[in-house]
Amino acid sequence: MSLEAIEKVTQVENEVRERRAAAEAEAKQLVADAEKEGQALLQRTRAAGAEAGRELLRQAEERAAAAAEKTARAAEADAAKLRQTAEKRLEAAAEFIVGRVVSN
Repeated sequence: MSLEAIEKVTQVENEVRERRAAAEAEAKQLVADAEKEGQALLQRTRAAGAEAGRELLRQAEERAAAAAEKTARAAEADAAKLRQTAEKRLEAAAEFIVGRVVSN
């Protein structure tokens, strides 16, 4: 084999090694980038999930407060009706008691 052919083979082998090294470096970089992007996506997803959870909690608290307010208004209305009924009956009860005391 001539010196020129040996140099050519050596040059091609060196180029192959360089390309292989470059390909391996690029593959490592792609893996590192994909891992970094995956971690960032995971972090964003967690943050979005936490925010969604806070929003759901806020909505549930609003609904609970509205339900409590509605229940309180209904209880006050019932109490007012009971007071009115009791006041009406109080006068009749007082007359009945006075009538019993006077007749005895």
